[in-house]
Amino acid sequence: MDRSSREIGIAAESDPDLASLVGLRTVKAGHYAQYRGSEARLGRVMLALEGISKALVQTAAGPEALVVAVVETVRDHLGAEWVLFALADGHLLGTGPRHLIAGPGGQILAFEGVRGAEPPTELPDVVLNRLNDVLRGEVTVLHAPIADDHHVHVPVELDGDVVGGLSAWTTDDHQVDAADLTVLRILASQATVALVNSSLFLQVQRRADELADRNDELVRTQRELWAAQRTALLGTERARIARELHDSVGQSVLSAGLQIELCRDDVGGAAAERIDKAVKLSRDAMEQLRGAIYALAKSGGPSTGVVDTLRELCSLHMPPDVDVTVTARGRPRELTGDVQHAVLRIAGESLFNAALHAQASRVTVALEYDSRGVRLVVDDDGIGDPTELRSALAAAERGDITSGRSRGLVNMASRAAERGGGFAIRRSRLGGIRIAADVPCPDEESA
Repeated sequence: MDRSSREIGIAAESDPDLASLVGLRTVKAGHYAQYRGSEARLGRVMLALEGISKALVQTAAGPEALVVAVVETVRDHLGAEWVLFALADGHLLGTGPRHLIAGPGGQILAFEGVRGAEPPTELPDVVLNRLNDVLRGEVTVLHAPIADDHHVHVPVELDGDVVGGLSAWTTDDHQVDAADLTVLRILASQATVALVNSSLFLQVQRRADELADRNDELVRTQRELWAAQRTALLGTERARIARELHDSVGQSVLSAGLQIELCRDDVGGAAAERIDKAVKLSRDAMEQLRGAIYALAKSGGPSTGVVDTLRELCSLHMPPDVDVTVTARGRPRELTGDVQHAVLRIAGESLFNAALHAQASRVTVALEYDSRGVRLVVDDDGIGDPTELRSALAAAERGDITSGRSRGLVNMASRAAERGGGFAIRRSRLGGIRIAADVPCPDEESA
């Protein structure tokens, strides 16, 4: 024995308070065994608490993984041969697994409700009887702790109510003591709360998955609606062009043919042959026109995107001899239905004006994406004067509408303004008119 130990022992004998602190009353050799036994129990308790902490962090892994971790912690701490965790019928409904058994050799057993467990084939009578008692909620037997030499049981409680039980049976070479009972009581009380939290976590996760699926379905539905809007807009443009062809161009061609036929009796010779040929050409032109009107009325399917719809608008509005290009710049983003509708309506009106009034031979359409939304730019090399168009737009906005073209300019400007954007008429680098419209698209509305 060294000098320091002898001095502590002497001081402990003379001072009872010091003896209570160090846990030694004398330096006699017989008390070292007691000290070493207390130290060993303390070490086992610390290891058990570490196992408890590892078991309880399984909450996010699900109730089954949590209960498996609990019974394995009990088995490792006690060196137990059998460990049983069970919930009483009628308690913690919707929480599972309802029971779990850890057997010799690391087996995980359960009669039902556990994916990672095997159904037991042979159970000791004490384990099977205890399982039945817990499931039935035997109050007199199981609502108080039990600690025998090789058996320990603690009730599983929640909010003061006994909802199940945790039991363990050790081998003959391991005797249960009071520290083991305390460890199991701590583990049982914390495991119940963790089990409920784990079940709630899974319910929230399932609900989140359902909401995610519904959100994906909503996004798909929105895109289908936006595609339907684009298709409807193209249909409207086709109908308008078909109506113009029928009501104006068609009537003019038909009237011209009738006038030529009326002149047939007034001429003869070579002139009569030319008139007959002109009549035939007018009739052929009328048939081709009817075919074009029918094709416009019947053609068209779902549009795949804004850029594709812009190309279709160009093919509808611009004559075949006009060079038309459509480009997209920036990082494409999903535009809401309102933004798409505004952009396509402005583009359609711009192309209609370029085809009808500008006498353009070249038209470019650019769709520019940025962080705020989208910018539409339509350029032509026609004869239009931007100063004259701006004056006409200002007069139309004051209520002095003198032409249908001014009404179209007002419509384009108002569509951009309704979305909080801007509209401008400038001189194009191609030599004609540039129509530029900025249409914001808030981030919360964009995919």
